[in-house]
Amino acid sequence: MPAALPLYATLPFVAMLLAIAILPLAAPHWWEPNRNKLIVSAGLGLPVLVLYLGRQPTALVHMAGDYVSFVVLLGGLYAIAGGILLRGDLEATPAVNGTFLGAGALLASLIGTTGATMLLIRPLLQTNRERRHATHTVVFFIFLVGNVGGMLTPLGDPPLFLGYLAGVPFTWPLRLWPPWLTMVAGLLGVYLAWDWLLHRREAPAALRRDRARIEPLRVDGGLNALGLLGVVAAVALLSAPGREIAIVALAALSLWRTPATIRRANQFTAGPMVEVAVLFLGIFLTMIPALELLHQRGGEMGVRTPAQFFWATGVLSSFLDNAPTYLAFLALAQGLGLPAEVAGVPHAILAGISVGAVAMGANTYIGNAPNFMVKAIAEARGVRMPTFVGYMVYSGAVLLPLFALVTRLFF
Repeated sequence: MPAALPLYATLPFVAMLLAIAILPLAAPHWWEPNRNKLIVSAGLGLPVLVLYLGRQPTALVHMAGDYVSFVVLLGGLYAIAGGILLRGDLEATPAVNGTFLGAGALLASLIGTTGATMLLIRPLLQTNRERRHATHTVVFFIFLVGNVGGMLTPLGDPPLFLGYLAGVPFTWPLRLWPPWLTMVAGLLGVYLAWDWLLHRREAPAALRRDRARIEPLRVDGGLNALGLLGVVAAVALLSAPGREIAIVALAALSLWRTPATIRRANQFTAGPMVEVAVLFLGIFLTMIPALELLHQRGGEMGVRTPAQFFWATGVLSSFLDNAPTYLAFLALAQGLGLPAEVAGVPHAILAGISVGAVAMGANTYIGNAPNFMVKAIAEARGVRMPTFVGYMVYSGAVLLPLFALVTRLFF
C-alpha cells in the first residue's frame, strides 16, 4: 500500500486549472496554438508521471485506458457528426433558438452530448449570424445540450457510461427524468425571457437582414446518422478494446465516404478536437493525485446524504473531469455500508451522484469536454465567448439557483 499522499501533490492540477483560466487572458497569442497547450499539459503532467511510475504504475495504466476511451468516444462522435450538414438559415427569433436548444437537450441522451453539440452548434450559429447578441445563446447551448440534456441514458454523458461499466443497469438513468425535466424546462424558460429582451435590442437593419436570408433547413450527409447509431451500439454492446476499435472504424469510414464539400461547408477541422485532447491529457494526468486523495480522505468530508453527494460530486465535477469524479464518489458511497440497491449504493445516493456529475459539468469550461468544443467552434465563427471566469459568472447566476431548487425538490 503506497504511503499517504501529501496535499502538495495536487499542485500540478491546481496549476493546470490556473493555466486554463489565466493564460488565454495573459498571453492569448501564445496560448492559441495547440502546440503550446501541449507544452503546458506535458510540463505539468510530467511530475505526476514520474511520481506514479515509482508509486503506483497501475494508476497510470488505468488513467491511460480511461483517457483513450474518452478521446476515442468524443473524437468518433465529433468526426461523424461533423459529416452531417444542416443547411439553411432560419430567422433567429427566441422561439427558433429555443427549439434548437430543446431539440438538442432531447438528442443529447440519444447520441451523447458531444454528438448533439456537434450536430446542432453550426446551424445554430448560422441562424444567429446576423444578430449582435449571440453569446448568451451559445452559453445556454452548453448548459442544455452539452451537459444537462445527456442525463437519461449511459450514452448521454461519460460519467453515466462509466457507471454502466461499473454495474449500473443500462435503463437506470431513466429514473432521473424528474430532475432532468425540471432543469431543462427551467433553463429554457430563463433563456426565452433573456433572448426576448435581447432580440428587442437588435438593430432593425440586422433583423431585416435576418428575415431576408431565410433558407429552409435541409440535411446533407444524412448517412452519417447510421454512423452515430453505430457508435451508440458499440457503447451499448461492446467492451474495450472492441468498443474503441469499432468507434475508430466508424469514424474512419465517415471521414472516407463523406464528400469533402460537406465538411468544408461545416467548417470542420481537427482543431477543436485536438484542443480538447491536449488539454484533457494534462487534466487526466494531473488529477490522479487529487482523485487518490479523494479516495483516501473522502470519508473526512462527511458526505452521506443524497443532497451532500449531489453538491460534492457536482462541485468537484466543475473542475475535475466529471467522469472520474463520478467514479470516485461512487466508490466513496460504496464504502459507507449503506443499502446496496444499485451498484452497491442506494438509489437516492446514486441519483445525487449522477445528477451532480452531469448537470454541474456545465459550471466551467473544463467540467465536460463538449464545453470547450463549443467554445472553440463559436469563436471560430466570430462569436465573442466569455473568458474562463466570465463563463463562471454566467453559470453562477443561472445554474446555482436552479441547482438549489433541484436540491429542494429531489434531494
